[in-house]
Amino acid sequence: MSVNKYKSHVFVLPEDDANHQIAHGFQLHESVDRRVIQVLPCPGGWTKVRDEFAKTHIAEMDRNARRHMVLVVDFDQDRSRLDDMKSVIPSRLTDRVFVVGVWSQPEELRSAQGFGLEEVGIKLAEECREGSRSVWNHPLLQHNAQEVDRMTERLKPFLFHAE
Repeated sequence: MSVNKYKSHVFVLPEDDANHQIAHGFQLHESVDRRVIQVLPCPGGWTKVRDEFAKTHIAEMDRNARRHMVLVVDFDQDRSRLDDMKSVIPSRLTDRVFVVGVWSQPEELRSAQGFGLEEVGIKLAEECREGSRSVWNHPLLQHNAQEVDRMTERLKPFLFHAE
């Protein structure tokens, strides 16, 4: 389903299939308004996410002030990954673009949590809706804290159905 571009919405650009499964699970949470979130096809690598965002999505976001982007990448235990990703985000868009991902690989998070990646996504959505941080505080996700706070503050008003 496509989002209504005339209302606030979010595009999720996942690096690979594992991240796509997490994003899809997030989208499946019962309180997420599926009319305002769209998980895009995977470019196949964190540099390809960065480059596709720069090549395609910056111009689209400039044309549509209601569009938000979540870039989901593996950090591969690289402390510079967030800075590398943010290097292509123009300052005029920083309040609408978020970069999150597993510190290593999503498969490690799946093993550590003991359930599938879609279920991880569902639990992450629940925590964003409720403001809790049990899964988000997992050692493989805790580096996302600032981005999750920014993302939740900005997206929560339109992303979730009213309670």
